[in-house]
Amino acid sequence: MQSVLKRPSMQQFFKFAGVGILSFLVDWLMLIVLVETFHVDVLIGTTVSFLTSVALNYVLSMRYVFEHRDDMSRKREFTIFAILSCIGLGLNDLYMFIGVTMLNIGYQAMKVIATFCVTWYNFFTRKKFLAS
Repeated sequence: MQSVLKRPSMQQFFKFAGVGILSFLVDWLMLIVLVETFHVDVLIGTTVSFLTSVALNYVLSMRYVFEHRDDMSRKREFTIFAILSCIGLGLNDLYMFIGVTMLNIGYQAMKVIATFCVTWYNFFTRKKFLAS
């Protein structure tokens, strides 16, 4: 019997997590630079940094985490990825808005919380709609 860590889905999740951590670092650092250095509004900065990290995440995910489906064109693959990411962006911005403006949680801490929540949505929807 395979150990839990050797199951293909667990290996895939750990690759996804590695790509996600790198994407998160780009997202989080860009958000801080936009807000602290350029004095961009938190929600605008959140959106810009999230979209940048999504582009990075797409390239890395489709290269290292998920195998391209033979029955799907790259254009369709990217379209599905973009739609799922837009939903993820909506969730991310909603969590940031609630956390920062309503619950008075610092934007840096709330970004970590929001990213953790959206990660689960991202993994399961991408696996369902994009993985072979």
